[in-house]
Amino acid sequence: MRDMLLIALYAFGGAAAAGLAGAGALRLIRRRSLTVSLAVVAAVAVSAMLSGTLAVAQAMFLSSHDLSVVTTVVAMAAVVSMATALLLGRWVVARSRELVVAARSFGDGGDFTAPEVPATAELAAVSRELAATSARLAESRMRERALESSRRELVAWISHDLRTPLAGLRAMSEALEDGVAADPQRYLRQIRTEVEHLNDMVGDLFELSRIHAGTLVLSPSRISLYDLVGDALAGADPLARRHGVRLVGDSVEPVPVEVDGKEMSRVLGNLLVNAIRRTPVDGTVAVAAGRSADGDGVVLSVTDGCGGIPEHDLPRVFDTGWRGSDARTPPAGAGLGLAIVQGIVEAHRGRATVRNIPGGCRFEVLLPTAGA
Repeated sequence: MRDMLLIALYAFGGAAAAGLAGAGALRLIRRRSLTVSLAVVAAVAVSAMLSGTLAVAQAMFLSSHDLSVVTTVVAMAAVVSMATALLLGRWVVARSRELVVAARSFGDGGDFTAPEVPATAELAAVSRELAATSARLAESRMRERALESSRRELVAWISHDLRTPLAGLRAMSEALEDGVAADPQRYLRQIRTEVEHLNDMVGDLFELSRIHAGTLVLSPSRISLYDLVGDALAGADPLARRHGVRLVGDSVEPVPVEVDGKEMSRVLGNLLVNAIRRTPVDGTVAVAAGRSADGDGVVLSVTDGCGGIPEHDLPRVFDTGWRGSDARTPPAGAGLGLAIVQGIVEAHRGRATVRNIPGGCRFEVLLPTAGA
């Protein structure tokens, strides 16, 4: 028993010396290729066995014949171990290089395509993460392109919508200045109307910039849907009369909501103005409000008689600057109203949607109930 303990101690001492030397070597080559590191690991394993054997032999526990046999076995094991380590290292390095090439194309703006040859579990995990990141970046690029397209369209439409009233204001002011206006009071009233239109457009742009910048500050308070809808209908009634459109708000429940009254009035006002302008004479715009089907929120809906929105346009309805086809484009407005609606509703943790119904379309605003 005592001899076995001594053999174990001598063997451990020799192997430990080889292990320390190997650890130092690995530290020195830690930035080198994985193939070299694997070769060092294999060499350390064999050297540890050989060092332990030599230590035991020096302590006179092995005969010279037995030492020769053990040394030969260890040498053969060293050859096989080194060859295996080199082959494994070359295979892993090859897979790593394939992953680097795939990642480089992904970094240059393309889509990441994982190498077809199976890799280690760690490299496979890295490949999956790169594929997921590539998908997220592709979605981000698509959103960026869509936003850039919307910004270009918005600038073009704003430029067009500003040019018309500004040209009118210039012509009327020159007529008044030259004293050739047949009815100066009518000109002054028209100038006031155009200035109010420009002021509304600038207000919409300012509101939209606050929404996009995330600086829209809400002051929520407990309000009844009945009062909110009633005020909005009263404000939109003059416009509806001028367009010959009937406003209906009979299906409104007095459900309490926790919202910013001013901002939600703007939401309803934009939806009503949008519906009235797109509904033909003698048409009807209906407003309804009540609890959602699942009872977790409230739904405000505005239904018009516009004839419906083309299916390919439905996903773009709430985009900045969207105004639809020429047949559905009102004479005024830069396509900001519905984008403002979506921004304000989302700031209230709600959701704005639109869908076609027979003869028109229905805009719905889903909001959480008070205290939700």
